[in-house]
Amino acid sequence: MTDGWTDKKRRTIINFLVNSPKGTVFLKSIDASAISKTAEKVFEMMDSIVEEVGEDNVVQVVTDNAANYKAAGQMLMEKRKRLFWTPCAAHCVDLMLEDYEKKIPIHEETIPKGKRITTFIYSRTSLISLLQHFTKGRDLVRPGITRFATSYLTLGCLHENKGALIRMFTSNEWKSSRYAKTMDGKTIENVVLDKGFWSNIIICLKGALPLIEVLRLVDMDQKPAMGLIYEAMEQAKEKIQMAFNAIK
Repeated sequence: MTDGWTDKKRRTIINFLVNSPKGTVFLKSIDASAISKTAEKVFEMMDSIVEEVGEDNVVQVVTDNAANYKAAGQMLMEKRKRLFWTPCAAHCVDLMLEDYEKKIPIHEETIPKGKRITTFIYSRTSLISLLQHFTKGRDLVRPGITRFATSYLTLGCLHENKGALIRMFTSNEWKSSRYAKTMDGKTIENVVLDKGFWSNIIICLKGALPLIEVLRLVDMDQKPAMGLIYEAMEQAKEKIQMAFNAIK
């Protein structure tokens, strides 16, 4: 299995892990900054790892679903007939959430507004204290399994704390603060007090939460999700259709 990430120096690091009935172990990390862009180079890198582990020991290679990895996976299967390449299920679902966020206007508009609210509050210490007073200590940001899942979980947190946020931005403490008089403060206040914003959050979550349930399934460590993923995706599609009155 491959797990790619970018470090503080903007280098592309790829971790290689090996899974067996005895569990998952870390094999090695590679600085792939110079080779991760083309399918040919990715293929050479993956092929060398298979060679190191031993082809007889490899049944399946799992990577993300980027075009270069997809092409490299096909090349690997052509060379080594006894193994299979499979895209990471979590990455596939995350790409669906990315399409929501970037290609559906209501998502494209609502998510940045939610992020502006959290960024505005959490970058100012006095506002964090004010927020926690009204939310009884609850946070507005919830880390997710993936980058785009986090966006929707944050929208969910905002909606859970809708009443507290409205009370906060209509309170005397807020109105007397110096931030209430700034352009940014007025913009955030208008968003929080906009009924349309909260309605749009509900619409966004109706489409996203069924997919996030699938993400949680494929990310669990208790048991393999391979035998469950297809049914889970069918159920997610049905939930989304029902949420929008079966409109395709």
